Amino acid sequence: MALKHLSEFKNLLGNQHRQRLVLAAAQDQNALAAVMKAAGDNLVEPILVGDREELLKIAQDCSFDLSDIRMVHEPDIDQATEISVKMVRSGQADVLMKGKVGTSTLLRAVLNKEWGLRSGSLLSHIAFFEVEAYHKIIAVTDVAMNIEPNLQDKIAIVNNSVKCLNKLGYELPKVAILGAVEKVNESMQATLDAALLSKMNQRGQINNCIIDGPLAFDNAISLESAIHKGIKSEIAGDTDLLLMPDIEVGNVLYKSLVFFAKAKVAAVILGAIAPIILTSRSDSDEAKYDSIMLAAAISRKETI
Repeated sequence: MALKHLSEFKNLLGNQHRQRLVLAAAQDQNALAAVMKAAGDNLVEPILVGDREELLKIAQDCSFDLSDIRMVHEPDIDQATEISVKMVRSGQADVLMKGKVGTSTLLRAVLNKEWGLRSGSLLSHIAFFEVEAYHKIIAVTDVAMNIEPNLQDKIAIVNNSVKCLNKLGYELPKVAILGAVEKVNESMQATLDAALLSKMNQRGQINNCIIDGPLAFDNAISLESAIHKGIKSEIAGDTDLLLMPDIEVGNVLYKSLVFFAKAKVAAVILGAIAPIILTSRSDSDEAKYDSIMLAAAISRKETI
């Protein structure tokens, strides 16, 4: 199954109980607005951990009704973050979302060895794009967590992403390992890693997906381009997931799709015991809402 629109994440939620989302340092107007919209659409059950006075002021200014919303008063951001992470760790919440807390502070709590959300896997970022120029949603990894992943890191990133796609209904997602060229070149590490990942997939060392690479971006997303270059690939022009060679390439592609192609995007952090929503100030309100939808869909699938 391939999804064509981000709104289809909502269809995956069915009629089961809403996923419990804890917003760490919840006194962030934009994040709170997205959470309240998702709650109003019956996607999540919010838990707000933060400064109660600031939350009530934001609610008054924005006409949010918090009367039925669980709030935990903790004005200290570090303590609010710790409480939020521990709620997920103890099973009181299913999804963690970043509020008015720095990314490094949140991740430090997530990775705490005593009470954090480590699962034994590498943390990685995945973003899903709905872009007019492509016939279905396309996912991109990793554009925000791992700076220069080596082969072992890439194996973990692919496994995290494939597990996510499987939960969203993709039985055998098609994974393109990107490089600047389509041929293995010993002076270009990305092409060597791509060849190894492809062979590992063929030999059953990476499962539940179809991997091909190295592929340049145009060959991965355009069958016509692949045919023109004489490339035989069962995923060319129909790729579900693009694996970036490093964070710089991924970050540029992410922002190009959003700002030039006007793509819609939803993104989460994978590899912890629960999905983590790390929205930034530059993310649109729609992207925050869609990311909540995505996280709820992933988390919901884990409980089926």
